[in-house]
Order: sequence, then structure tokens, then C-alpha cells
Amino acid sequence: MKSFREFFDGPAAIARGVIVCSCLAIPLATIGCHQATPSDTRASDEQKLRALDGQWSRTAGTHDVDAAVAFYADDAMLLPPDEPIVASKAAIRASWTATFDVFAKLSWEIKTIEVAKSGDLAYTTGAWTGALKGPNGSQIPVSGKLVSIWKKQADGQWKCIVDTYNSDAPSTPPPVSNK
Repeated sequence: MKSFREFFDGPAAIARGVIVCSCLAIPLATIGCHQATPSDTRASDEQKLRALDGQWSRTAGTHDVDAAVAFYADDAMLLPPDEPIVASKAAIRASWTATFDVFAKLSWEIKTIEVAKSGDLAYTTGAWTGALKGPNGSQIPVSGKLVSIWKKQADGQWKCIVDTYNSDAPSTPPPVSNK
């Protein structure tokens, strides 16, 4: 039997070297190129988000500020109509408190959910309905639309990271100047 040194010496050394390198390189290249494809979880994520958003709507209907705010990620942003961006949990809590101060009823229903193929982001669109607190205990019906962006957190839970809504009512034009 030839020693390692004798195997790589002599006239056929280059051919043997190429064969040995090829035998090692091909399997290593194949292993390195093969990456596990993550499973497509969009359908189950859509079901989870539909249930989660339904729970959020029911929670809002109870006027429980802390429970409503719990659906947001720590770095979430709320974009209320005709107001600056709200970008902290404390500010989001204050916005929900103000909302519950004027709404006697509030709920929404999601119409569309789109989960990214990556499985870590999704958006929802829908319509909300409610009733504003009117004079003498009356209620004034209102409705609108919404868009929310959701992100799957490190623990696998979905949290809202961007939330916006507006009314279906026409805008009030600014007063006309009589100059």
C-alpha cells in the first residue's frame, strides 16, 4: 500500500488530486446549496389573524383600554385621522381613552387579510361601525374604514405595528372667508 506522500507523487499525481478534490467538492457544494425551504404558513396565519382581529374588535366594544392597547407591538404607530402620528404605548393608550370617551359603541369587521409569503408581515383592511355619544344619551351612528399592519413577533404572536382608520362621512369644508 502506498503512503499518502507516495500517492500524490509521481506522474499521475495531478489526476489523482483532481479526483480527490472533486470527490470532496461536489458533496460539499450540494450540501451548501441546499437550504430548507420554510413551510408556507399563510393560510393558518390568515385564520389566526382573523380570529385575533375579531377578538380585538370585541375587546374594543367593552371599552377596556388596556386590553385594546395590548394588541399593539411595543414600537407600534397609530395614525388617527386629522391628528399627528401616535408612536408610543402611552400615547396609543391616551388615544384609545379619548376614543372611548366619545364612542358609545365601536366594532369592526375585517374584509381582507394578506399575509406575506415570508410569514412575518400581514395587513388587514375592513370597515368599522360605531355610535358617538350624543346629547341627552342619544347616539349618532358613524362608520368608516381601516387598515392595520401586523408583524409576527419573536415569540410567534401577531401584534399590530401600524394602525389607521378614518370616517366615511364627508369632510367638513373650511369656512369661507368674506374679505
